[in-house]
Amino acid sequence: MTNDTHLVVQPSILYFGTPVVLLTTENADGTCNLAPISSAWALGQHIVLGLGSESQTARNLAQRPELVINVASPELWEHVERLAPLTGASPVPEAKRAVYRHERDKFAAAGLTPAAADLVRPPRVAECALQLEARARKLTPGGAGVFVTVECEVLRVHAAERVVVPGTHHIDPARWSPLIYNFRHYHGLAPELGHGFRSETAGTAAPAA
Repeated sequence: MTNDTHLVVQPSILYFGTPVVLLTTENADGTCNLAPISSAWALGQHIVLGLGSESQTARNLAQRPELVINVASPELWEHVERLAPLTGASPVPEAKRAVYRHERDKFAAAGLTPAAADLVRPPRVAECALQLEARARKLTPGGAGVFVTVECEVLRVHAAERVVVPGTHHIDPARWSPLIYNFRHYHGLAPELGHGFRSETAGTAAPAA
């Protein structure tokens, strides 16, 4: 085992390898907003999101709690990056004007396709292999008003057939890989090292193509 020397550092951001999701929410005029984030994690059948408090997504969820959490895969990184400098907020909040510009039709700007959801009004992202229809249950401000955490209840999961273990409801970890945002660089998962003791797919997952 390597005994590394550690340095005390102060990174400007702490995205230490986190998954990228695309959030679809409903604007006040009935159109949809599409936004990439890299602060999302699962707790049972709930997803917790971290959002900028001035983002259009946060504003939408405060008024209209339905959303779809579309989990991006590595081949979509360029589409995600096209979205990165865009905001649905108009006018653009002062704190974001130096970096972001307003875009009304983010699906078109990103080259992605909306698909109707079953239980919520915002659309799914057709190109994402995992799409989670959800409802925001609680928004909590934090960071002296800089961000909000959003607790979401997942209502329905759509999974591309190719990433599901045949005859089950299990996602095949050999076929599915999330897009990872690693200190502002995009990565996919490396080959599997092993599996956890609670794995429900060990020995059944198909070998990676």
